Amino acid sequence: MAQARGGAMAVAAATVVLYLLLSHFELAQAATYTVGGTGGWAFNVAGWTKDKRFKAGDTLVFKYSPSIHNVVAVNRAGYSSCTTPKGAKVYQSGKDQIKLVKGQNYFICNYSGHCQAGMKIAVTAA
Repeated sequence: MAQARGGAMAVAAATVVLYLLLSHFELAQAATYTVGGTGGWAFNVAGWTKDKRFKAGDTLVFKYSPSIHNVVAVNRAGYSSCTTPKGAKVYQSGKDQIKLVKGQNYFICNYSGHCQAGMKIAVTAA
């Protein structure tokens, strides 16, 4: 009986260690991307996502001048129409860091005319 308990405890301990290792591995695999590369969050950045593979947990860094731009996390309709839905999260620091969620992630600048001039991105995270 004592051997059975000891064996069960060893299996439980091994399971916990394996879980922690896998969790650490997933976190270590998250990437950080500067939106727009060296040019930062700017006009005509929509094509920046091409040839990149994003995962949930990756971080997008938006670098821009907060006196002339912002970043708004929007839904598909907001992205398509360049409008800010009620309750949308607006970022204004000029160095915003946003973690991607699984699925579609949409971002625009909602300063007048900026989204229409291509200051928007759609990111699909696996």
